Parts: sequence; C-alpha cells; structure tokens
Amino acid sequence: MKPIYKPSGRAGEYAEWAINIYTGCPHRCFYCYAPQILHRSKEEFHTHVEPRKNIVEETRKQLETENITGRLINLCFLCDPYPRGFDTTATREIIKLIKDSGNHVQLLTKNDETRDLDLLDKNDWAGITYTGGDSFNEPGAAIPGMRFRLPFEAHKRGIHTWVSLEPVLDADDVIELLHDHAMLNAEGNGYIDRWKIGKLNYHPSDIDWKAFGIEAESICQINHMGYYIKADLRKEMDR
Repeated sequence: MKPIYKPSGRAGEYAEWAINIYTGCPHRCFYCYAPQILHRSKEEFHTHVEPRKNIVEETRKQLETENITGRLINLCFLCDPYPRGFDTTATREIIKLIKDSGNHVQLLTKNDETRDLDLLDKNDWAGITYTGGDSFNEPGAAIPGMRFRLPFEAHKRGIHTWVSLEPVLDADDVIELLHDHAMLNAEGNGYIDRWKIGKLNYHPSDIDWKAFGIEAESICQINHMGYYIKADLRKEMDR
C-alpha cells in the first residue's frame, strides 16, 4: 500500500498529492461519493471508521523510499482527517511525518479541531469545507459556522487558510458568506487567504450556476479575495 498518491479529476484541482488516513467517515453527507469509489455500502463507510491498516508506518516508508520532499500533501479527500467521535492520533502522527520529511500539509475538514496547528507553519494550509444551507445535510460534521474556528486560529499562527465552497447546496448562503468576509477584509480583519469555489455534481439542483459563479467571482475580484473557480463551475459560467 502506498498511502500518498496523486489525485485526479476534480480532486486534482485542489492538490497535487494527497493521503486518506481513515477507512470511513461518520459525517453522513448525503452527497458523499466515497462509498461508491471504495465499493462499500454507505452504512459500512459511515460506521466503520479507523486508521487504515499500518497507515503511519506505510507513510513513513513511502516518504523515505521515494524521497518525497517539498510537496504539498492534502489531508484528506475520501475521508476527514478529524472524524468526530473517533481517535485522530493517526492524523497527528502523519502530519509529523510529512513535516519532518520536508513536505507541507494542506488540511481539509468539516470539523473545527485545532489541536494539530502547533505542527504547522507558514508553508502549510488549514482549510474547511462549507456547502451552505442547513447542517442536516452533513449531520455528523461540525455545525458549518463553527468550522471557521480552524482557519481563524490558523491565521493567528501565520498558517495559510482556505475554504472549499464545494459542493454548493445553497447558493444564496454562500454568496452571503462571501459578502460577510469581504466586509471583514475591508475592516482589516480578514483571515481566509483563498476560496475554492465549485458546484454540486452528481445530484439535481435548481441553482443557476452561471449566475452564481459570476456573482461569486465578482465579489472576490472587487474585494481582492484570493480565489479559484473549479473547472465544472467555470464551464457553466462560460456558457
């Protein structure tokens, strides 16, 4: 098993390298595609959550034998580095391995865990997923607003911060969020360095993606907010 891999497709727009630490995720997001990719039932994926077998040792071995260094490695795509209600010691151990080998960490979580920020520095990124709408869409994750504690604390430590606005479930809510943070920037209190903006895929939606994308990009441009538009959303904007 080689834990560190190069993601492809939509995930490849977020990071060149990645690692998935856990066998599952308890968040039960209705839009989750991981069970299908892993050929597991949703119930098994959402209830059987533990570190992948020998994940720490296999990560150490791969970093050493392949001399991987100077890379930004995302934690995680097919799971969450901080599954609520489970022991996440493995996440901390893997962050240490990544940093000790001269690589950098990009956290992506739906929780507000700040415990491991002491391991990160100005070369790392701490990020959260925000989809808009109600928390019942992601019942096992932290309340959406609470997640911002992670980038807020990371920013105070000089760590880069980012927010993944994908999948978008409520376009109006996301636009309001961008306006709120534009105001924080104007007041000199901004703490998000980059917004990565996408859409909802694989599920029906009545959102006008072209209008949403144009408005979201306009807010970011006018207020000098770092951003990236995912390819799927850009296609809709260019129609």
